Amino acid sequence: MLYPLNLELAGKSCVVVGGGQVAYRKVRGLLAAEAQVTVIAPMVTDDLRALAETGRLKWSEQAFKAGMLKELRPLLVFVAADNPAANAAAIAEAKEIGALVNAATDPELTDFSVPSKVQRGDFLLTVSTGGGSPAFSRLLRERLEREYPDSFGQFLERLMVLRDEIKAMPGGSREHERLWRKSLNQGIIDLVRVGHLDQAEEEVRNGITNAGIKSQDSTC
Repeated sequence: MLYPLNLELAGKSCVVVGGGQVAYRKVRGLLAAEAQVTVIAPMVTDDLRALAETGRLKWSEQAFKAGMLKELRPLLVFVAADNPAANAAAIAEAKEIGALVNAATDPELTDFSVPSKVQRGDFLLTVSTGGGSPAFSRLLRERLEREYPDSFGQFLERLMVLRDEIKAMPGGSREHERLWRKSLNQGIIDLVRVGHLDQAEEEVRNGITNAGIKSQDSTC
């Protein structure tokens, strides 16, 4: 059973052992998160080579050798080489130094998985099949991309402003949570999906106001 967790990787050292298409997919996600990426592999795809030539990643042009991870001290290690011996050595050393491992060739030794994601600003949805079917995971992600357009990220920004306003209202955290629960509903999601952000925000504000009035009436 894996525990879902979002990591801040900006500026963090991450290593990918292997230079094939699986490694390239891992690298793309890491670069999108602004991680400092090192690829260890004697040969890489043209895409990875291009990224190395433009300085977006470091390429150690050799098979994995003992001691390489101890020098780099990565937070995350992705193992996806064609060489079983190199994979085993990388996994063992990663665990020795306390780095988290994602092993494409040895799922039972994997410490974490990377779900497919749909991101709209700070609005993030993820879907995972636990490695059982990456194709199905991609299919679900494509469906989510259609269901949740950019308007959800835009609406989240408005909700962050509302959240600050609620925190300034009388009552503690339980009361504030009650106001949120009363004001947010499925109808709001439907409005945001079709881009009616002003109407959705107005309904949330009205819900907060009405919930607050009822709370005051109940204490009188």
